[in-house]
Amino acid sequence: MAWWVPEGAGPQAGFRIIGSHTDSPGFTLKPRPEIGASGWQQAGVEVYGGPILASWLDRELSFAGQIVLADGSQRLVNTGPIARIPHLAIHLDRSSELKLDRQQHMQPVVSTTGATVLDAVAEAAGVDKHDIYAHALITVDAQKGDVFGADMELIAAGRMDNLSSVHASLVAFQRAIASGDAGDDVLVLAAFDHEEIGSASTTGAAGPILEQVLSRTADALGATADEFQRMLRRSFCVSADAAHSVHPNYVGKHDPAHQPIIGKGPVTKINANQRYASTAVTVARWEHACRSARVPSQVFVGNNDVPCGSTIGPITATRLGIPTVDVGVPLLSMHSARELAGVRDQLWFADALEAYLINH
Repeated sequence: MAWWVPEGAGPQAGFRIIGSHTDSPGFTLKPRPEIGASGWQQAGVEVYGGPILASWLDRELSFAGQIVLADGSQRLVNTGPIARIPHLAIHLDRSSELKLDRQQHMQPVVSTTGATVLDAVAEAAGVDKHDIYAHALITVDAQKGDVFGADMELIAAGRMDNLSSVHASLVAFQRAIASGDAGDDVLVLAAFDHEEIGSASTTGAAGPILEQVLSRTADALGATADEFQRMLRRSFCVSADAAHSVHPNYVGKHDPAHQPIIGKGPVTKINANQRYASTAVTVARWEHACRSARVPSQVFVGNNDVPCGSTIGPITATRLGIPTVDVGVPLLSMHSARELAGVRDQLWFADALEAYLINH
């Protein structure tokens, strides 16, 4: 959570919010992760969210996240590449499609020497393994992101859903503050946890953290309880989360009239069943921001036979009653270990978000 209160702000102001999420699908390390079979040391993992399982095979993986030590202190750690989920050789199973069992087939290997995943975690953190009392670690594709394509217009990287939005939001937030043209509204940047598993946590969008930041900020500005409610009515939220690009090999999965494509601008996401929080009024406001920034925009509406996912948008709108629009950069291979985005879309998205923050 980050927020900026302009000079002279008071109960007459509103909040301009950009909400995104930091988590991505993958595999979390189990509390007792040191397992093995037939001479292999493996890492016991639990599936987190909805990853495309096959995309995680035959990749060098790191474990990254948080450890808690015996003295109660916390540390962030990234082991570097230590693990791999190996595919079965085709000679051993020639069926047209190998079925992956989430428990049996997705446990990474880490060594044949007896070294364990917790040995590697402890070494990376510079602590004794026995001092690690708890951990929250998830798999990370160790391959670096890359810019490629015939015109170098594409980005391949892990966790683009949704770090693409976190990055663009932070860039826009910093620019808007530096411009000195953000007006009287309080600017708020919210990057939530646990969106991929429903947002129901103390640090997820369904938890109290955003409401607490807004209410305590309003209190610091001298607002009464009634004035705080009025501040919420004057507020607006952009729910920034990656969108689907049309897939050239699976065009039938998309609505024929709404087919966003990478490289053509940020996407506004609309759903009649409120899987997204966009309304006609909030869509128009976002479109105004895009046009002010001279950024092209696209629209995603799902195929009626292919239910879409959801975002933090409906949760924030429901909890706080703040008008919200759902937008994001178009991706291919969403929820893959390595997703695909566009260079121009990422730059345009930051420009449009900045325009939203400073338009009066």
